Amino acid sequence: MLTILHSESSLGWGGQENRTLHECVGLKKLGVRVMLLCKPESKLAERARSAGLEVKTHPMRSNRDISAVRYCMALIKTESVDVVNTHSGDDSFICAIAGRLSGRRPVVVRTRHLALPITSKITYSRFPHRVVTVSEHVRRYLVEDKGISKDRVVTVPTGIDLERFDPSSAPDALRAELGLSARELVVGTVAILRRKKGHHILLDAIPSVLKEVPEAVFVFAGDGPQRKNIEDRIKELAVGAKVRLLGFRSDVPTVLKGLDLFVLPTLEEALGTSFLEAAAMGKPTIGTRVGGVPEAIADGKTGLLVEPEDKSALASSIIRLLKDERLRRSMGEEGRKMVEKDFSTERMVERMLELYTGLVKARV
Repeated sequence: MLTILHSESSLGWGGQENRTLHECVGLKKLGVRVMLLCKPESKLAERARSAGLEVKTHPMRSNRDISAVRYCMALIKTESVDVVNTHSGDDSFICAIAGRLSGRRPVVVRTRHLALPITSKITYSRFPHRVVTVSEHVRRYLVEDKGISKDRVVTVPTGIDLERFDPSSAPDALRAELGLSARELVVGTVAILRRKKGHHILLDAIPSVLKEVPEAVFVFAGDGPQRKNIEDRIKELAVGAKVRLLGFRSDVPTVLKGLDLFVLPTLEEALGTSFLEAAAMGKPTIGTRVGGVPEAIADGKTGLLVEPEDKSALASSIIRLLKDERLRRSMGEEGRKMVEKDFSTERMVERMLELYTGLVKARV
């Protein structure tokens, strides 16, 4: 049986931790023994235990924590670890070094989840045997901009849970919750309220959309540091009757089910799993030509792409789709097909297992 140790030194919860958890659960279903090494108080450790996964903990106080290196080396030896897959900065030092020093010689893999500049090249160029990126955009950055060997870097896109994001089973309750009529067209977004997500650009486009499509309603699901600024901008634009702030929602499929159109004019994205979740729910999407978003939206087929920070182009694209029900339906259908084919959790797990198995065989 293949034994894989995933490490994650972050404490919070986001797309990175969500992908890691889903990969571990999927690998376990395929008969792989999976362990997670986290900090004791991490959200990932808590959720992994709830999912029935083996969890090991260590404070991992910094990337120079010698006790953490020793702990990881002991795990690799006593648990007969074949693969070490690291995810964040500190654990990518600690566990990669442990793997390289271990007499067992496990394969070392690092997953790069973000589109941000890297802070330590050595954890990509020297420590791991392979680097996995969540999009071709991130792969190109590492290879072309940072000089990492192209043979060392592979892309395995983040997968979507098609059972959870299933338009045939998600409750259709959003319109009733918001008191909306059948004739109103709902444009929505699901994202943390950070400036890089582009909510302010969408807000600035709303008055132009309402002039052409007065029956449009906009919903923002999510919370975050930009909430006060967003509330103030809604007042300045006098669109309070047409914009609903839903706050944090754990029932994302229900929110997406109630939309006619998903829009997120993001300014930075490694891949854009929110677009893929919306597509899985059969919704047309509008995004920006930044980062990995063009990989998550097939322009003209599953949705539309606009240039970043172009509120006029954004408004025009929203108007176009709101006025064309047939095109919205076609894009939604194509989006679901695309996610089923290339972006399911099962496909992601299969690709990762193929990678692990091939690397282990090569080292043996």
